[in-house]
Amino acid sequence: MADERTRVVLGTATPGGGFPLYGSAVAEVVNATDGSLAIETRNTKGSTENVPLLEAGDLDIALVQGEVAHEALAGVGRQPAILKIVFAMYSTAGMFVVRADSAYRSIGDLRGKPVVFGARGSGLVILARYVLDGIGFDQGKDFAAIYLDRAGDGPAMVLDGRAAALWGGGTGWPGFTAVAQGPAGARFVAPSADEAKRILAKHAFLKPLTVPAGGYPGQTVPIASVGSWSFILARSTLADDTAYRLARALHRAEGALAARLEQARETTAANTVSAAPQIELIHPGALRYLREIGLVR
Repeated sequence: MADERTRVVLGTATPGGGFPLYGSAVAEVVNATDGSLAIETRNTKGSTENVPLLEAGDLDIALVQGEVAHEALAGVGRQPAILKIVFAMYSTAGMFVVRADSAYRSIGDLRGKPVVFGARGSGLVILARYVLDGIGFDQGKDFAAIYLDRAGDGPAMVLDGRAAALWGGGTGWPGFTAVAQGPAGARFVAPSADEAKRILAKHAFLKPLTVPAGGYPGQTVPIASVGSWSFILARSTLADDTAYRLARALHRAEGALAARLEQARETTAANTVSAAPQIELIHPGALRYLREIGLVR
């Protein structure tokens, strides 16, 4: 029976970040939900590598952060990628985390300080670039920017004082959780209301997003920021029937996936429809299933 299962290779990112954690959960629940599918996860350098790997056919599906997906699908600085959305992952409200015993309370306070922006191939690095550009900062010039080979190396640099802050986003992100669980606790630094307006005015594809209270240890109030939706994207040649079965399994496993990961509560068929920039960008196979359940006409 194992030989009859459709093998699907899912690209994630470097160990220690949110994508490998999410990808493993997706593979486990989909494989348990649909015995005809066999998702295998593969660590990559992250979103910026996942797009060309999909285009080359080296991956079947991959996790792609919102800004990378936007640039690839819209053709920003390149030809538009012929890739399709299978399912929306979750929204990522970008922000910094600092130790609670530090003096940093605004993005301006971090200017000139060592800041970990993430793994080199991570889409979070690109989100930071857009956010900072929107308020007049240059990621490389205005900060002592630190880029990693492994996303999991970032929290320790904040905890031991080598870095003032760590950039990341969303709910339940492992890097933020690690800092929040440190002896000093954590403080989150997001754009102010005025800064958020300036960012959204300059980069209209970003959206106002909020991390609800309780998203991290010690976080007692909601955190308002800006960000985007990440997606599970597919290579252009992925069979319609395979995409259909993936979308069906993900929809049927929404409860199981949400029970495993806080951020996966947003992985729903309804959010796939609302988060897709254009309905035509959804894979035809996935779109067929969304029509069957009445979410698309």
